[in-house]
Amino acid sequence: MSFFYKKLLSTFFILIFLVGCTNKAPITNRNQFIFMSEQQEIALGKQSYKETLKKATLSSDTFQSNRVKRIGKRIAAVVNRTDYKWEFNLVENKAKNAFCLPGGKVVVYTGILEVAKNDSQLATVISHEIAHALARHGAERVSMGMVSNLIGNIGNIVLGSTHPQYVKTFNIAYGAGTQYGVMLPYGRMQESEADEIGIHLMQLSNYNIHEALNFWTNMSKNSKQSKSSFFSTHPSSQERISNIKRIIRKIN
Repeated sequence: MSFFYKKLLSTFFILIFLVGCTNKAPITNRNQFIFMSEQQEIALGKQSYKETLKKATLSSDTFQSNRVKRIGKRIAAVVNRTDYKWEFNLVENKAKNAFCLPGGKVVVYTGILEVAKNDSQLATVISHEIAHALARHGAERVSMGMVSNLIGNIGNIVLGSTHPQYVKTFNIAYGAGTQYGVMLPYGRMQESEADEIGIHLMQLSNYNIHEALNFWTNMSKNSKQSKSSFFSTHPSSQERISNIKRIIRKIN
């Protein structure tokens, strides 16, 4: 068997293996392709969290820091993940952002407090970020990236053996196709899914889920974002609010 066919065959079996690596997202029950173990993911999250805190400045505002911890722990209590070692920290940063690393390591930027006007609105942010970790969106994106690279390699094998002069053209086209046709829309889907899971977590922890709409309305004020979200990893605020209204109607 020639080297080309051996490589093509091995790639085919790898794809078969990937198809078998399925997972279910919580609440939505969406099928996922993830081939990183959760233990590996949590270990990486712990390492990344330590590195993040080394470079960050923790907020000296005791009241707001305790507020973040209190809200975070209340949401974590309904998650029931004994393998997660929950930590919640408020970090000095003007960006209106927050994130949750695998294993329950949550960082909230002080900038988000400007638009999270009450505890339920802050719970909207924290529950959304926790939802990303619970749904293993980070591991899913890593897995999808690896699949994208693998498909690219298959294209290179085929074109390289038949029309080698087209390999460079294929790589350029494939890169654009991956960015705008696969990875970015995939990111928007994950964001919408995290919204849905987060709203359910808010309800379970007895926060006012209607305040999620007010939070995203606050975020959209004076926003310079385009009305279209095609080239963005996040849905527009208008899309987000519409989606959250649908989720609330479904819950009620």
